[in-house]
Amino acid sequence: MSLLRHREVLLALAILVALVVIALRFPAFVAPASLANVFNDTAPLMILVIGQMIVILTKCIDLSVAANLALTGMVAALMNGAGVPLPVILLAVVVMGAALGAINGLLVWKLGIPSIVVTLGTMTIYRGVIFLLTDGKWVNAHEMTDAFKALPRLVVLGLPVMSWVAVALIAVFAVVLIRTPLGRAFYAVGGNPHAAVYAGIDVGRTQFWAFTLSGVLAGITGYLWVARYAVAYVDIAGGFELDVVAACVIGGVAIAGGAGSIWGAILGALFLGVIKNALPVVGISPFWQMAISGSAIILAVAFNAAQGRPKGRLILREAAR
Repeated sequence: MSLLRHREVLLALAILVALVVIALRFPAFVAPASLANVFNDTAPLMILVIGQMIVILTKCIDLSVAANLALTGMVAALMNGAGVPLPVILLAVVVMGAALGAINGLLVWKLGIPSIVVTLGTMTIYRGVIFLLTDGKWVNAHEMTDAFKALPRLVVLGLPVMSWVAVALIAVFAVVLIRTPLGRAFYAVGGNPHAAVYAGIDVGRTQFWAFTLSGVLAGITGYLWVARYAVAYVDIAGGFELDVVAACVIGGVAIAGGAGSIWGAILGALFLGVIKNALPVVGISPFWQMAISGSAIILAVAFNAAQGRPKGRLILREAAR
């Protein structure tokens, strides 16, 4: 029974229960090929969740991840249309994503602006830049080369490259968070920033690196998203930042910082992925997805608060007479 106290175990069981319930009515949904498609559809969310988790660990939040994805994806599509080689495009989206994330980090670090304000602003700015670059026009499939579109869809050992990229990034950042001084610094800064300072950790610089890494992951996802769906436009991934935050909170990442595991966050993403892929199957409108994500955030925060509440009664001592 002690295992049931772990959020990761509860989430894994919730995913299994959801799959069983869906399979009772639609058995094809749990076929291996179908589950592989669900995992692949959820890969962009899982990649962004890693970066968002790191930012939240440091007592911040990054609401610009979807806009970063959209801008880097659009730049990738435009570079492809201009004949730039794919390796150069891949390097460009990583560097550009990192730069956009670093802007957020610098504003939070050097100017002390709350991260929610900074990233709300940059979210709007990044999408505005897309409009200025394209005058609101779309880049469609016929304007992209076959090689550009093929890479995320290339199947290796039964899974597309996009899924393997997600798996590789999960493995890399699991090691970073658990085994490296920087990973431990993320937890320390969010858990107790004052103690972190006494331990020689620069809180602002650590938050800067968190935003930069989140930007790198958003840049990678930008290319994967645009290449897989073969379209780029201003509002691409609109509202996706809500899903990213929801997955983190559902996965047990404390919104106040300092607590959470990458495995819980990934399971939170998979839980949302299963639910959202199942909605069309069971006949529920996709327009309910935002409501489901918002409800999931509220329920998960309430659950976290209940778990963290001290047991027993708190008795106020009478003032000394």
